[in-house]
Amino acid sequence: MNLLGYIMIWLAASQKIAKPKVWQMCMYICVGANSQAFANTGALVTCVKNFPESRGVVLGILKGYVGLSGAIITQLYHPFYGTDPKALILFIGWLPAAISFAFLRTIRITKVIWEEKELKVFYNFLYISLGFAGFLMEAPPVVLLFLFLPIAVVVQEEFKLWKIKQQALDAHSEHPQLKIMADNSTESTNSEKEVKKVSCFSNMFNSPERGEDYTIFQALFSIDMFVLFFATTCGIGGTLTVVDNLGQIGTSLGYPNKSMSTFISLISIWNYLGRVTAGFGSEIVLDKYKFPRHMILTLLLLSSKMPILYAIISEIFGLKYSTLYNFGAVSSPVGSYLLNVLVAGRLYDKEAEKQMAVKGMKRKPEEDLNCKFALE
Repeated sequence: MNLLGYIMIWLAASQKIAKPKVWQMCMYICVGANSQAFANTGALVTCVKNFPESRGVVLGILKGYVGLSGAIITQLYHPFYGTDPKALILFIGWLPAAISFAFLRTIRITKVIWEEKELKVFYNFLYISLGFAGFLMEAPPVVLLFLFLPIAVVVQEEFKLWKIKQQALDAHSEHPQLKIMADNSTESTNSEKEVKKVSCFSNMFNSPERGEDYTIFQALFSIDMFVLFFATTCGIGGTLTVVDNLGQIGTSLGYPNKSMSTFISLISIWNYLGRVTAGFGSEIVLDKYKFPRHMILTLLLLSSKMPILYAIISEIFGLKYSTLYNFGAVSSPVGSYLLNVLVAGRLYDKEAEKQMAVKGMKRKPEEDLNCKFALE
């Protein structure tokens, strides 16, 4: 979907196909942009199910790398395509698709086996990501080095596990033991009871205890989900309003384009730091001081909220349905539309038109509005 959507956008932007209609371009953007939800959900849900005891740490690392992704693509784009802006669309199209195909078989749910050194391994990922964020503005070879370092950590840990298994097999072969297993198949068959299938609509208002597996409708119609959705919509919407309008803010203040590009890359790094800190910090505070995550959620901004939001959803509604993660993420575009488009956008346009009227200027058709006259 990512490849199809962005390739069609690139073909249209580079005029290699006939000019598409507005609804067609909207469909291409929808297909390309929403394809990220599949990869995002697959990675998040799989990691939370595989490491339930360290879910906050895992979510912090994953969402932290998502925060760095914008700056990573910016740094890798220039060596591939130079300064061609249309080629950036093509790069966004083929790179995530190629990475998804390359690592497709590694994303799978495994048997949960808690290990004492599990947290230490996650800290290794944290140190690598911190170095990555620190050297992100350096040359592309340095970026690629830090980008592939986590694979070295995984290979090292897999080799250690393989050695432990080999030692266990050797010890077992030297001291074989005869185990007599009782056949309890008859008892288990008799003890099994047929579970009567209940319609998902009949029990959607009968929520189980927090922490158990909710059905989709039980979670969507619960007070807990409503409070989470409302709080994140208000909190994330305000921050996204600032982030989405950084370009116009820079134009209004008279910053050069190069400074604005650097500033946006730094925003990605700060976004990463907030997410990683939230993931690791919430896990430490919860484990040591029993301070609940929902209280931490009320104290943090956008970059830190997403890992905690996903952790709260998994703790309250269980790990069975990945749809609930995506529903929690819907609060981000809803808050952005309400506060960015309906509130800040209209106020900004009014102020820009007012400044143009003071200067005796008239807006040309399809001209962007900027409050750049405030400095004159």
